[in-house]
Parts: sequence; C-alpha cells; structure tokens
Amino acid sequence: MAAPDLLFGLRNNFYLGAYQAAINNSDIPNLSSDDSIERDCLVHRSYIALGSYQLVINEIDSSAATPLQAVKLLALYLSSPENKETTISSLKEWLGDPAIGNNPILRLIAGIVFVHEQDYNEALKHTHPGGTMELHALNIQIFLKMHRSDYAEKQLKIMQQMDEDHTLTQLANAWLNLAVGGSKIQEAYLIFQDFSEKYQMTGLILNGKAVCCMHMGHFDEAESLLLEALNKDAKDPETLANLVVCSLHLGKQSSRYLSQLKLSHPDHVLIKRAAGAEEAFDRAVQTIA
Repeated sequence: MAAPDLLFGLRNNFYLGAYQAAINNSDIPNLSSDDSIERDCLVHRSYIALGSYQLVINEIDSSAATPLQAVKLLALYLSSPENKETTISSLKEWLGDPAIGNNPILRLIAGIVFVHEQDYNEALKHTHPGGTMELHALNIQIFLKMHRSDYAEKQLKIMQQMDEDHTLTQLANAWLNLAVGGSKIQEAYLIFQDFSEKYQMTGLILNGKAVCCMHMGHFDEAESLLLEALNKDAKDPETLANLVVCSLHLGKQSSRYLSQLKLSHPDHVLIKRAAGAEEAFDRAVQTIA
C-alpha cells in the first residue's frame, strides 16, 4: 500500500489560492527531509503570493537548500524593480551550474521569472523538459500566452497520463477550455464548480467561475462572484481587471476598479492597454486639431 501523501492538503491549498490556509496548516509532523523542503517552499511561495516578500528574504538564509534559495530569488525579483537585473543574473548563473541547474524548483522559478519578463522562449528553455506537475502546468500557461493551444493540449495530455484527477491537471484543463472557447466554456465552469463544492472558496476559484460566466454572457452572475472575490482580497489584480470588463458589459461605472488596479498593479496588462488606447486617442485628436 502506498504511503499517505502528507503534503496533499498543503499543495491543494496553494494551487487553489488558499495561501493563508496553506500557511496556517503547514505544521505537519513526520515529514522526510525532502518533504520538509517541499513544505517550506510551498509556505514561502504562499507568503510571496500574499506580497510578504521581505519576510521570505529574511527567513531563507544562505545555508538553505537549493529549492528554497530559488524561492528566495523569486521574492527578491518581485520585491523591487532595482533587484530584477541582479536576480536574473544570479538565476542564469545557477541554471548553468551542472550541480543544481536541473533542480525542478529552480527551473520552475526560472519559468515564473521569465514569464514575468514576457520572455516566453527563455522560460520554455527551462520548463519544457517538464518532470513535475507544476512544470507541465506552467508550460500550459506559457503556451496559452503564446496563443498556442495546440502545444498546450499536448502538455495537458502528458498531465492526464501522469494523474488525471490531480488538482493541477483539472485547473490546466479549465485554462485550456477557456482558451479554446465555444462549448468548452461549460466544461471549464463545471471544473471550477467542482472545486467550489470540494474546497475552500478562493479568489482563484471565484474568478475562474466568473470568467466562464462572462464568456457565456451571464454578466450579473459574474459580477456577484467577482464582488465576493473582492471581499476576500480588495487588491487582487485579476478580480479588479475582471470587474472592469464585467462592469463595462453591464453598462456600469468601471473607473473605480480601474483606478484601484492602476494604484496597486501599475504594470497589469489591462492598465498598459488602457494607457496605450489613451495615447492613441490623444494622437488622433492632435491630427484633427
């Protein structure tokens, strides 16, 4: 009989965006040394997801294992723009080291950092070999950002062969269904609905359901789901961005959500698009004037 997976609940909380629950329930007895490192990585990545970068930077010292050092690099990268160049330089140096360069967490963090940089080809160099469910799930996100749902589908098939019922396989299936659209939207909605019945309701699940609703033209339902998500985290960028889109479709004011998004996440793609549209409009006005 297989040994029980002691980290199942912790991983699930992290994957579904229940970051505080992951932190609160991380004191798990009888872990092996490898499981302890994985637990610590998930806890520190949960702190990063909550914006507590400095805590992670302070807690992980130079004697920590490679996966934790990689997580610290992510915290350094996200903590301030001044750190980005030195962090990427360190990351590339570590990836080139034969002793640690193939570590799955290091490759995952490299993928996350290069996705932030919108350098998808560089990200795929490190993530494409796969090996873990998280790496395959990140590959799917990258391919969808590159509008290559055909490649994303191949990665999903690999995940389904590894573990069809895995939370990340289900999530990745929902992402792909949303990207493909049409009749697949209903399938994506059912996946998020299943999550909401089995697990703690999180902003990630609520946003997933809301995006499905918007695709199906159910904007009132989407709005109520997004307002529920906003109550959980008033600064969540995806919730604010989705509320902007939903409000526009409902003929409601969206400027407050846009302002909040601009203040808390000035680099968000929606803010950049809005700024680009304003500049184009101003240029057009000047040509007429």
